Amino acid sequence: MSIQTVHAGALEYLAAGNIPVPHGFTTRLGGVSTGDFGAMNLAVRPGETPENVRKNHEILASALGFDPDMLVLTHQTHSDRVRQVTAADCLGADHHAYPPCDSLITDTDGLALMIFTADCTPILLYDPVTGAVGAAHAGWRGTAADIAGKTAAAMAESFGSRPADLCAAIGPNISECCFQTDGDVPQAMRAAFGQEAEKWIRPDGEKYYVNLKALNALALRRAGVVNIQISTACTACQPARFWSHRVHGASRGSQGAVIVCRRGKA
Repeated sequence: MSIQTVHAGALEYLAAGNIPVPHGFTTRLGGVSTGDFGAMNLAVRPGETPENVRKNHEILASALGFDPDMLVLTHQTHSDRVRQVTAADCLGADHHAYPPCDSLITDTDGLALMIFTADCTPILLYDPVTGAVGAAHAGWRGTAADIAGKTAAAMAESFGSRPADLCAAIGPNISECCFQTDGDVPQAMRAAFGQEAEKWIRPDGEKYYVNLKALNALALRRAGVVNIQISTACTACQPARFWSHRVHGASRGSQGAVIVCRRGKA
């Protein structure tokens, strides 16, 4: 199975066939937020109310079957920082209350991990042997810093996960069709991945188009992960379905990628 669209009432999200625990890559559809944040905005942003964000978390939690009070968020800084978390790290619905990081891992049963995107690449990881899970946010800087591979390595170090056992899903992002860049992004990818990066960099005059999904999949494969599913959805191509920072600018909400640890219950 590939990554499929799931509907739960008005809520729409994407789910990967290779991950059997509750998880999803959200769209804009199905929440209570209004205006620029309509409707399933999952992050507290200027002009949005924490009450709406909390209600949207509850809607998502109800659909996926987890306790919204058992949700850990990321305070993202485009870093390569991975945090191991437990139930003690549940600090509420505002991500600003959390320590900075761009990836979360856990083996705490019932704990849900969430990262945020609006063009960047969301990555979810599941270990069918230990039950551990991970969620990573990879902007182009995080991609070049190998946040994907470092998340898999952190799961191996913390939980004894074997990378070859891990199931990975890469969700909607700004895809190669729309991710036009200057030379700094290709330069960073070449520095990180060497000659292998060239396949995923397409020159266009003085600009370049870069495939961040493929580069993150390359990072995962280098880390030893082989079971990888990749969404074909592009956030910039479908601005009515997804928020895109490139399309909407700062007046937007945020998608979420969430995964729930279900040890022995997948």
